[in-house]
Amino acid sequence: MVRRMLVALLALALRVFFRRIEVKGLKHVSREGATIFVLNHPNGLVDPVFLLCYAPRRVSFLAKAPIFKMPVIGFFARVLEAIPVYRHQDAGADVSRNRETFARARSLLKRGGTLAICPEGVSHSDTKLRPLKTGAARIALGVVAEDASLELKIIPAGLYYTAKTAFRSAALLRFGEPIRVEHVAFNADGEPAAEAVRALSARIESALREVTLNAEHEQALAISKRAERIFSAAATDAAASDARSGDAQTDAPQSLTREVELRRRFLAGYAFHFERSPERLAELEARISRYEEQLKQAGVDLEDLSAPAAAPATIARYFFTRVVPMFYWFPVALFGILVHYPAYKLAGAIAVAVARRSDDVVSTIKLIAAMLLFPLTWSALAAVFFYLLGWPGVAVALVVAPVSAYVALLFFERLDGFVGGARAIRFYLTRRWFFKELLVERKRLREEMIALAEEAAASAAAAPPVVMPAAPTSNTI
Repeated sequence: MVRRMLVALLALALRVFFRRIEVKGLKHVSREGATIFVLNHPNGLVDPVFLLCYAPRRVSFLAKAPIFKMPVIGFFARVLEAIPVYRHQDAGADVSRNRETFARARSLLKRGGTLAICPEGVSHSDTKLRPLKTGAARIALGVVAEDASLELKIIPAGLYYTAKTAFRSAALLRFGEPIRVEHVAFNADGEPAAEAVRALSARIESALREVTLNAEHEQALAISKRAERIFSAAATDAAASDARSGDAQTDAPQSLTREVELRRRFLAGYAFHFERSPERLAELEARISRYEEQLKQAGVDLEDLSAPAAAPATIARYFFTRVVPMFYWFPVALFGILVHYPAYKLAGAIAVAVARRSDDVVSTIKLIAAMLLFPLTWSALAAVFFYLLGWPGVAVALVVAPVSAYVALLFFERLDGFVGGARAIRFYLTRRWFFKELLVERKRLREEMIALAEEAAASAAAAPPVVMPAAPTSNTI
């Protein structure tokens, strides 16, 4: 019961922190049977929380031993049935106790349970996967060696964040094709053969690469993000144009799955042309920078850059159903901001101070701080209401406080969208020639990005297959 309540609370916290969450590939996850999830690790303790909340299984995590000694977090780890891992880099760690860790993990899997491991070993902000530890492969092969009848699956899970440290950003959790673990015998030392461990680790890495975004250079990832925004905005505008002409209909926001695939294609094109025609990439980057500067000077967001073409009736309906109600909710939203703004700012300040430029833990600290500071804010408000109105005031405060926070969140997000749209309309009406010039350049940039990706894909298809050596792994958990 305590675990269910905690998971529900964490799921609510994720929904508040992230404006949009997508989960894809659930068809690959069976509801029963021994399963190991392998997960990339870009965002501290937020990563396992996603799996705990959105995997259709009761999951136990391998977690580094120091976590169990931390206040609050240690309590969470024990309630969520995490299994401690003792690492060489942790001060005072007794790595011999990992035998106990392996035994508990194998026992869980033999019962048909679910284990989750981050095989990179540490949370990080690198642009690609780090070399994997061999713990996942050793546990999997070990449990199958002990019970040849056990059907064990390893399922890769990839996390992608649009801006992992930013409040109200978006996140994608994607499950890939399961890996079936074949039976191998133990060697003389009572461990799986080293060759089998390396081979399975290589398969795990390959599967994780299929569900994650990897870039060899940080510059490539940064450019791909900027290019993808332009590409997606151009594609959305083209789809909207088709819908108006009767060729298509779309009102859905850009899918995060599609966003990742677009960026993967661009990264492949970038790597290809980085070797063969770097001057073409430099020209594209210069055009993107010039285009972004023009948008900045015009005071228009890229997402708002589309020619107004709605019918007057549609505009009137939007005004009365979306804009007018905002005025009614403004007092509630204002109250929510005034009450919660100190806690919001303090949570951000604590995250910055504690993280010390480690972006992979900023969201974790923000989330934990908010889960502590907001209830304290509500308690303080309840105390004030109790002083003024007695116990009925406490009941009112505990209802009004969280509701006003939620209303404030929605109000100012919609206000931001409304203001951005208004700026775009003003720009369209006052500087129409420049507006159309930006639309044309955006279309040309999109065509150039498609060409880069298609040329790289055509070259890869024409080249003979290359057998890549297994990635280096570390013989630890």
